Amino acid sequence: MTTWKIDTMHSEVGFKVRHMMISNVSGSFASFDATLNAADENLADASFDFSAAIDSIQTGVADRDGHLKSGDFFDAAAHPTLSFKSTEVIQHGGEWKINGDMTIKGVTHPLTLTAEFAGIAVDPYGQTKAGLTITGKIKRSDFGLTWSAVTEAGNVVLGDEITLMSEAQFVKQA
Repeated sequence: MTTWKIDTMHSEVGFKVRHMMISNVSGSFASFDATLNAADENLADASFDFSAAIDSIQTGVADRDGHLKSGDFFDAAAHPTLSFKSTEVIQHGGEWKINGDMTIKGVTHPLTLTAEFAGIAVDPYGQTKAGLTITGKIKRSDFGLTWSAVTEAGNVVLGDEITLMSEAQFVKQA
């Protein structure tokens, strides 16, 4: 078994959601961890474990970040992390389907992520790295993130569908 740990200095985990149904608001997690385990160096039979600290959520607006951490949304005090654990990874060349279970706010639902495998390379320090671009979509209401508001004109303030995005670089462990 080959273990790969995420290189947080060269990775990012983000999301976007419709705001007022006319544009997207983006955010990210500053603190996250992930492990990729594989049968061999070529990442055959890969599996993933991922977690992110809710308190590290950042959207560029302190008041919005505080609201997202509150009981209206993630309830960071009671549920300090979100997680994903793969149950199956289907590899077709550079295109992967990662099936697994996402847990947010204590609620778990199945989720399929799509990954583009960019390859394996050795960095200038002799570390072997693997790169993936990972995307997916969830409905926030499925996880109890149901806060909503409607404007005077009848527009929904916040969409239900969340797009997940990650640029992930993994480092092969000795």
